[in-house]
Amino acid sequence: MAKHYWLVKQEPESYAWVDFVKEGRAAWTGVRNFQARNNLRTMTKGDPVLFYHSGEGREVVGLARVERAHYADPTADEGDWAAVDLVPMKPLARPVTLQAIKANKTLKEMPLVRNSRLSVSPMTEEQFRQILKLGGTKL
Repeated sequence: MAKHYWLVKQEPESYAWVDFVKEGRAAWTGVRNFQARNNLRTMTKGDPVLFYHSGEGREVVGLARVERAHYADPTADEGDWAAVDLVPMKPLARPVTLQAIKANKTLKEMPLVRNSRLSVSPMTEEQFRQILKLGGTKL
């Protein structure tokens, strides 16, 4: 099975990387965008995930992985929404800012840059590895 690479976004004021690490696991619920939902449904256990602080920070701050593939979002009162479980692996040695991502030729085509409102987005392996390199972090 092919490995996929992902980026999830969260505003640090509502759920920061430190909160995620403290909890040790998070059900990634509440996604109400069809494209992001479809991305959640494509995630498989073990896929690596970059954690991005949107809003205030605008930087990739951590590395996580999918612990449980998609299931029905328990927070949805109606509709066909999905959730996954994520676990934190480690923080990036250096956060990678949106400015640095936009300035990098390998990264400027990422959905993060092209569709900034998408909260769950796929990445290529090359993009994923480039962000880890910029962040001084090994998988």
